[in-house]
Amino acid sequence: MYGTGLLKGLGITLKHALDTFRDDSKDVPSRYADSIQLDNRRRIIEQPIDQEGLLTIQYPEEKRLLPERFRYIPMLIWDTQKNEDLCTACGICAKVCPPQCIWIVRDADENGRPVARPAEFYIDAAVCMSCSFCTEFCPFDAIKMNHDYELAVYDRYPQLVYDKEELTVPVEYYAALWPSQYAAEEEVRQRKEAEARAKEEAKAKAAAEKAKAADAPAQKRSPEELQALKEQAAAKAKAARSGGAAGGEDAEAKKARLEELKRKAQERAKQRKEQGE
Repeated sequence: MYGTGLLKGLGITLKHALDTFRDDSKDVPSRYADSIQLDNRRRIIEQPIDQEGLLTIQYPEEKRLLPERFRYIPMLIWDTQKNEDLCTACGICAKVCPPQCIWIVRDADENGRPVARPAEFYIDAAVCMSCSFCTEFCPFDAIKMNHDYELAVYDRYPQLVYDKEELTVPVEYYAALWPSQYAAEEEVRQRKEAEARAKEEAKAKAAAEKAKAADAPAQKRSPEELQALKEQAAAKAKAARSGGAAGGEDAEAKKARLEELKRKAQERAKQRKEQGE
């Protein structure tokens, strides 16, 4: 009979359609394999890699649990302990951005001098290509990739141009989205801080030892050393006295010689006078 294949196909399609309504009435959909685990928000926690067939998620009632390295648009990190932005408005992220969707305005103090923090920070989400170059080149770990992908709007401007207030999130939010990466960064940061503290402590210890050595009294000498020092002092004094006596004798001889020369000069002058007369 013609058309039997068409009727069978329609029957299978109708059965599958009815199964979807029946699955929606259950807590754990029967279309999922037993090894697929869901959390309390019906997000997939674990899914076997070797599962065959298509997996349908009833979005938005059901959502896939995103992996840690999922990225969408950047976000700015706010340090809740220091109560300040990690961003210093250096502009490196804006320079390396391939579609040039980031632009920054640096803040200034009351005297008009530049301050290392952003006054304005904008990202055009419609242009952003989620390459994460900005996060890789940021020297202060101030910008990271967010997991929020539900950003559908009707108009690009101004809804898809996010400002500093919309992009800023606390560091705890970043730690929840990227636990492994955050732990690795914290380990590196703590190691650097420990090394800096060790250098400062070593420097302070060296300065204290130097000051202590400068303020410390001279060590006591043994009797033998004192006797040797006395003998050396006595020898120096004796040499000085002998040198002084010799110097006195030389002075007397020089004075006598001068008197003799003076007397001879007077006699010659007297002789010349007598010859002239």
